[in-house]
Amino acid sequence: MTLLVLLGPTGIGKTDLSISLAKYFGTEIVSADSRQIYRELDIGTAPPSAKQLNEVKHHFIKSHSIFDDYTAGRYETDALEVIGKLFESNDYVWLVGGSGLYIDAVCKGMDNIPGADMELRKTIIKRYEEEGMESLLLELARLDPDICNTLDTHNPQRIMRALEACICSGKPYSSLRKNFEKSRPFDIVKTGLTMDRDLLYKRINSRVDCMMDAGLEKEAGELYPFREFNALKTVGYRELFDCFDGKTGREEAIELIKRNTRRYAKRQFTWFARYPEIKWFHPDDFDGITAFIQSKIAGQVKS
Repeated sequence: MTLLVLLGPTGIGKTDLSISLAKYFGTEIVSADSRQIYRELDIGTAPPSAKQLNEVKHHFIKSHSIFDDYTAGRYETDALEVIGKLFESNDYVWLVGGSGLYIDAVCKGMDNIPGADMELRKTIIKRYEEEGMESLLLELARLDPDICNTLDTHNPQRIMRALEACICSGKPYSSLRKNFEKSRPFDIVKTGLTMDRDLLYKRINSRVDCMMDAGLEKEAGELYPFREFNALKTVGYRELFDCFDGKTGREEAIELIKRNTRRYAKRQFTWFARYPEIKWFHPDDFDGITAFIQSKIAGQVKS
């Protein structure tokens, strides 16, 4: 049994390629996208179309609601259950996505981080809104001085989650992140997609324009009452929410969506660069990808 992983940044073409690869290997796709999982985010997360979903069965696409408190830890449990069932009738399963944390949850396992405390979370969010990031960073530095050197200090969600974990557990967040890999009852082959950055950024810009044409602004307007939900702290929605609040103009919001999506793609590359086992390909190199996978599978059989 082999889990075939296809990963890469947003906008690079994972969806079309993964469908072709799933057909070639005669199997199904388990999505590892932390936003396409929400059914309400129909335009801004660019999920597979109805036609694409009919071509190959996908799991974890529009399977949950923004009202669910869904975490990477829950995804690890749920995805492994689905993958295990698929292996009962398939030698291969594709795990496809750009959410590094979700991919790590399946391939490596999650750290022993406490579950969400909703009341504490509300308190921390309120503190962030009233006092700003600096206040949270000072508190986190007091509780766990080591973690401040590893977290993205410009990411409010990561900072708030780390602070929540410290307070809930009574231990430094860094001590809970053991960074050990859990054993899995299947082999794993990882392939990544890459291309010239300028070309990728042009693709991203074009996709944002297509989303706006498809009604992203209207979708964001319907979701505006729920803008404080974690699922909506997402590029494409938060910039439009600021526009609705009068903080930016419409054209500025669109440009910010493009800029922030490009920055997100860059962070995805940085995340994946930590793993030397990933073999990188251009998204047009279908033959190269299949040949590489077959050679890896042959090597596993021999060993």
